[in-house]
Amino acid sequence: MLQRCLDLLAPALERPGSVVVDCTLGLGGHSEALLTRFPEARLVALDRDKEALRLSGERLAPFGERATLVHAVYDELPAVLERLGIARVQGVLFDLGVSSMQLDEADRGFAYAQDAPLDMRMDQTTGISAAEVLNTYPAGELVRILRAYGEEKQAKRIVSAIVREREKEPFTNSARLVELIRNALPQAAKRTGGNPAKRTFQALRIEVNGELAVLERAIPAAVKALDVGGRIAVLSYHSLEDRLVKHVFAAGAATTAPPGLPVVPERYQPRLKLLTRGAELPTEEEVAENRRAAPARLRGAERIREDIE
Repeated sequence: MLQRCLDLLAPALERPGSVVVDCTLGLGGHSEALLTRFPEARLVALDRDKEALRLSGERLAPFGERATLVHAVYDELPAVLERLGIARVQGVLFDLGVSSMQLDEADRGFAYAQDAPLDMRMDQTTGISAAEVLNTYPAGELVRILRAYGEEKQAKRIVSAIVREREKEPFTNSARLVELIRNALPQAAKRTGGNPAKRTFQALRIEVNGELAVLERAIPAAVKALDVGGRIAVLSYHSLEDRLVKHVFAAGAATTAPPGLPVVPERYQPRLKLLTRGAELPTEEEVAENRRAAPARLRGAERIREDIE
């Protein structure tokens, strides 16, 4: 869906002196495409993963000073822009979730298909690991996390098995957790939804990295940073992310006027115009080429007026 993201952002980034923020740099594929497609644009790119910054820095080196890479979580966007002396930006891109690099590097512990240390931190220099969550959280809190972040219907059954097993020996590696989940689930639950460990791993990853809390702060902050005429595109990979983005965009595109006013004053007019009808899905060709694109959902919006206090 890269091409669609570029097309959505194009009207805002084709003007000279425009600034675009890639809030989820990863290996730099989106950033490289932005800098290539919009030769007048300056890029600010954020990532909490230092290894991603190193690798993408090499990839983006040919663009020189047009690319500024920053070690930061995307809810830190306002502070980053202030530090760089940038008042407003013309484009913002989010490609949420875990990067291909993190999935493919076994020692990061994101993937349930290979045995690895249960880490899952996007920034390995800070925070608690997935193993610490499994070994120290109360049972009730683990159930809440699996239900809320993994939408796991069998959360109680899985957590009961986790608590029983961690008393014998703390969890350290992913293979043991995957095996436990397989054994804990009833046969019917194993027959649907792909790998039965997928939802638990997603829930742990979101908890370890505070992803939803960060996103809840980041999307409104990104909208606020947009210049009038600026555009934002967000790629989500599960319903929890997409729901949050949908809510922020819908609120910005709605009037805030009290009901019954014959004329709606300027301060109550919508701040955003929606650029997508609902969430756009990847094409069958894209999914065939890259199966990780299958759950992607794209939403876009344009800033159409300033906030009026």
